Amino acid sequence: MAASETAERRRMASSSETRRTTDETKHALKTTEFFAMVGVIVAILIASAVSDTFGDRRAWTLVAAVAIGYMISRGLAKSGTKYVGGEDPVNRNDH
Repeated sequence: MAASETAERRRMASSSETRRTTDETKHALKTTEFFAMVGVIVAILIASAVSDTFGDRRAWTLVAAVAIGYMISRGLAKSGTKYVGGEDPVNRNDH
């Protein structure tokens, strides 16, 4: 009896482990890179508003460069992963 219960537990544990799949990368809003990008953009726009020599065109060009750099870094981070789906990527538990 105890041997069959142990075998059943092993079978249940192995089947739940094969179904458990996670992505290698976090959702974008849960990364420090996102908040760093937002902080840099805010700093650029504040510097543009305060400074007389730092023009609007130059500030928005820098904002675009920061945003493009962030998008490229996220693309590289996610390029080797496969999203398995079936879960809400915003509300999942990342440990």
